[in-house]
Amino acid sequence: MKEESVDFYLQQGIFGHAETKPDERRMFLGSLRERALLALTKGQVSRNKPYQEVEQILKVNRQATVLLNGELSYASYSQYVKMANAAGCSFKVVNHHEAHSPFGLVIELPNAVNQEHIYIEDELFQKAFAHESVE
Repeated sequence: MKEESVDFYLQQGIFGHAETKPDERRMFLGSLRERALLALTKGQVSRNKPYQEVEQILKVNRQATVLLNGELSYASYSQYVKMANAAGCSFKVVNHHEAHSPFGLVIELPNAVNQEHIYIEDELFQKAFAHESVE
């Protein structure tokens, strides 16, 4: 066995498998920007009235998965769990203990779609990103 491959296997054993775009994955709840159809901030997910855009996207994209931020209470995102179930889509509650994403919900597809507009840029979104860029 070559010395490089031994070192490679040792590194994988110590640090785990190499992951592409780890910062992007932390931000988008384990997914990538290129797979996202919609991303809502924690504040947007927590508002009383759910966004109907979520329901519309799920009805058209039954293979989509709804990723929910585990830092939020179940009461905050339960309405989106119901929407996913009603549309026949799966959902996951994501807990990244060392990384804190500004997003509370990401709707992803299994493959890249490179959708240009994935944000609902209302006042709650603007408040969440007042001092930073999301792209």
